[in-house]
Amino acid sequence: MMEKIKTAIIGSGNIGTDLMIKIMRNSKHLEMGAMVGVDPNSDGLARAARFGFETTAESIEGLVKLPSFKDIKIVFDATSAGAHAHHNQVLQQYGIQVIDLTPAAIGPYVIPVVNLDQHLDATNINMVTCGGQATIPMVHAVSKVAHVYYAEIIASIASKSAGPGTRANIDEFTETTSRAIVEVGGAQKGKAIIVLNPAEPPLIMRDTVYCFAELDADQEKIRESIKEMADAVNAYVPGYRLKQEVQFERFDADRPLNIPGLGQLAGLKVSIFLEVEGAAHYLPAYAGNLDIMTSAALAAAERFAEAHLIRKTA
Repeated sequence: MMEKIKTAIIGSGNIGTDLMIKIMRNSKHLEMGAMVGVDPNSDGLARAARFGFETTAESIEGLVKLPSFKDIKIVFDATSAGAHAHHNQVLQQYGIQVIDLTPAAIGPYVIPVVNLDQHLDATNINMVTCGGQATIPMVHAVSKVAHVYYAEIIASIASKSAGPGTRANIDEFTETTSRAIVEVGGAQKGKAIIVLNPAEPPLIMRDTVYCFAELDADQEKIRESIKEMADAVNAYVPGYRLKQEVQFERFDADRPLNIPGLGQLAGLKVSIFLEVEGAAHYLPAYAGNLDIMTSAALAAAERFAEAHLIRKTA
């Protein structure tokens, strides 16, 4: 039987529980060791216990006391930006690989299809945000073939899919995503907006990406790059897809566009429209915003586990 790396999840809410089920159903190199929370009555802890995993409602302090802790190599943190700093401080003392699903951004920003292999030596990686995971690959796809002066993303998610953690981290969402648009996506300047849509029945995640690129950029190369990137993300997020054809609009020197922080510029506006449908493992299908985070975190952990197993057998 193939050896697997034991993992723990801190955060027994929607994201943590969905991630647990993804590990159980889809993981090639990982296995669950423990589920950690703070609410002893949470559904996530109850489910984990029924599956036979160790559980604790005593947060990180409870995790280090569990018998299975000595075997755990990777820990996912699905709590909050504020709590993550303490969790990471404790886990680093034990040499554990930390995958951060909060906007804390202690470690480098990671989008699996863009820059994961560049950070395999990082002991803590940050999965940016749901909006970042959905849209930054598109910004990067454009920036690979053209200089991008400015990129703006609007992530629209069902209000029902935004739990207390998401709502408490709205400011961190916009700040973290904006920085990652520049640092990972490759845009000169970035901006992020999130919309909590109260529509009934709830709508699936929709994302709009605007890139303002150099005027003489090759539109066909941009279109091809976007299609290739969408296929790459779809490989680990099956519900990720382009909603319609990419749109282009030219702004010549006699009709420049005012770009925040950059002034009047001539350029090519690239408009990309996406939707993300969840796999409905634990969460409803409309919660694509949560599904893309857990799917991206799992993809990153699989790569870390694979690298660990390769080093171990070398």
